[in-house]
Amino acid sequence: MSLKAFHLVFIIASILMAFGFATWSFLNYFSPIGEWTDLASGIVAILAGLGLVVYERFFLRKFKNVSYI
Repeated sequence: MSLKAFHLVFIIASILMAFGFATWSFLNYFSPIGEWTDLASGIVAILAGLGLVVYERFFLRKFKNVSYI
């Protein structure tokens, strides 16, 4: 596995984890014992996930000529 392929797998896993954490935070916020910190952490996780999506697009454009092998 090349460094490019590993980087893509790692970024995709990070994106999924960020959106999963955001979902978990929002579910906690809307539960009966939800706090404002759950809402804040969900918003930050969404922003982090979106930032990682933008970074992945930038990475793919920059290294489009490098092979995956």
